Amino acid sequence: MNNKFSLRQFRRKYGTHEQCLEAIKRICYPDEMNCDKCKKLSIFYPIKGRTAYTCKYCGYQIYPLAGTIFEKSTTPLDLWFFAMYLMVQTRSGISAKQLERMLGVTYKTAWRMFRQIRILMAEMGDDMLTEIVEIDETFVGGKGKNRAHKWIQGVEEKQKEVLMGIVERNGKAYIRHIPTTGKWALIEQIQKYVSPKARVITDEFLGYASIYKYGYKHDSVNHRSQQYVLGDIHTQTIESFWSGLKRGIYGVYRVVSKKYLQAYADEYAWRYNNRKACGGMFNILLKQVVNVRAIQPSLIK
Repeated sequence: MNNKFSLRQFRRKYGTHEQCLEAIKRICYPDEMNCDKCKKLSIFYPIKGRTAYTCKYCGYQIYPLAGTIFEKSTTPLDLWFFAMYLMVQTRSGISAKQLERMLGVTYKTAWRMFRQIRILMAEMGDDMLTEIVEIDETFVGGKGKNRAHKWIQGVEEKQKEVLMGIVERNGKAYIRHIPTTGKWALIEQIQKYVSPKARVITDEFLGYASIYKYGYKHDSVNHRSQQYVLGDIHTQTIESFWSGLKRGIYGVYRVVSKKYLQAYADEYAWRYNNRKACGGMFNILLKQVVNVRAIQPSLIK
């Protein structure tokens, strides 16, 4: 059975603005519901040329796009949906410049669309990881020739940013942009996302040396001594995640600012966490439209 969501299937289901609006309406409202004005069990019909539906008895109107990332946007919904489709279909990301060329919109519009879609991908849950958890940190940015080395103040002109990865084997990932690799910054994230019932595996970095004091069972491998696997003790899961993320950032986006680094990290973590859904990833993202409040354009700098 083919459980992939092909472009042909996507266009058949969401090929027009009206089809997309109806899809959002079905998520927000049932086919029949009690009208807030006339209090009757009613069917709401679409109003031609508008993003509203009206009660068949009293004319009361509902607006499915209110409070969503589509509110007040003049871009047709079928273009928004296609941008969302591209976001879930790719594994390395897609740039706003490419979206500009594909949709025929301005770069500013394409950038804003991706910015709003990434809001849907932000991790909203607080489920703690309870099994075998791999933890590692990586550096993003700085001079290209120095990316493989830790940033040292005064040596490089531009500071690199720190991403901390917490990944449960065969489970989900939390990726957080943190200010430093200091012990307290690392422990704060570990206590937030990892249950003391979990078994934590890291490399030899001293920032993790004291986490056993907080009730965690801790094992490590010493990469400096060329030790990468010791039985089931390794950090290859999170290392593989870093590989995909960096290939995307440096190969597709090229440059990611400090201000929006967390949003890009959320994008890669979201795709990783929903990887088993395959063709269902688009529907998962679409349902987030009604669960996540949009950022108004005036607040996006």
